Amino acid sequence: SSNRTGSSPLTFILTGIPGLMVSSYWMALPLCCLYLLMLLGNCALLWTIRTDHSLHTPMYYFLSMLAVADLGLSLSTLPTMLAIFWFESTSLCFEACIVQMYFIHSFSAIESGVLVAMAFDRFVAICHPLRYASVLTSSLMKAAGAAIFMRGICVVLPVAILIKKMPFCRSHVLSHSFCLHQDMLRLVCGDVRVNSLYGLTAVLLTKGLDSLTILLSYVMIIRAILNIISQEARAKAFSTCISHLCAVLIFYFPLIGLSIIHRFGKRLPPLTHTLLADAYLLVPPLLNPLVYSWKTKQIRRRILILLCPRG
Repeated sequence: SSNRTGSSPLTFILTGIPGLMVSSYWMALPLCCLYLLMLLGNCALLWTIRTDHSLHTPMYYFLSMLAVADLGLSLSTLPTMLAIFWFESTSLCFEACIVQMYFIHSFSAIESGVLVAMAFDRFVAICHPLRYASVLTSSLMKAAGAAIFMRGICVVLPVAILIKKMPFCRSHVLSHSFCLHQDMLRLVCGDVRVNSLYGLTAVLLTKGLDSLTILLSYVMIIRAILNIISQEARAKAFSTCISHLCAVLIFYFPLIGLSIIHRFGKRLPPLTHTLLADAYLLVPPLLNPLVYSWKTKQIRRRILILLCPRG
């Protein structure tokens, strides 16, 4: 069979949590609360940066881009996650699955690119503080933002085009509550070498290259911090990097774990794959606003004013 069987469109069956009944309202309510926190946290972050003129600096410009990427990730997974647990709807048509896969991978690549830009911001601020204003100009930030978003949009587009042309003749049951490229690819009935090669190339050109760039940036940042004589100045310089380091770890740890078990963990229980995939897509949008509001007094104060206007 192919993508179409007679006049019936191809549909995929999404999986909730292995071992858990689909009709699990006790799971749906916390999930709704989780998505509400993600949306409120990132929207509050964007509102705070927009309205507080003291935050109109390169670091917070990149932070607002991170919040946009997190909102994109949250909204990409929201429809199918809630459909499964609230309405017991596990089927998704082929075209909708491709659209969801495209947006998930695009926003993931965008978030990775933003983390690189934030690492560059910290590198210039600590290693070349006197040149910070002349290097990170408004035009450079706009160009960097446009390049990051265009890279995320363009690099994933061939993935969607290639998989749309593939025939599916095996089981149509996916392993997660959303559509991922690796998950869809294992159901293809045909030669997937081109898809696999391009998918690997896209990952290496985005998250692989980005992680190496971030690592190199922090090697130079740490060297510059260690050369500072004053212990107090050294601690202050390092404290400016803590929020970004937390965001990097929150994003890359689940990603690396998911990549490893996709390659070498085929004998692991399905629950392991599901939980890591959920952590990779749900944890960064939830924790990033908390990390930055905890470390930045202006953001914390404005969010408290927003939540408790009479306090």
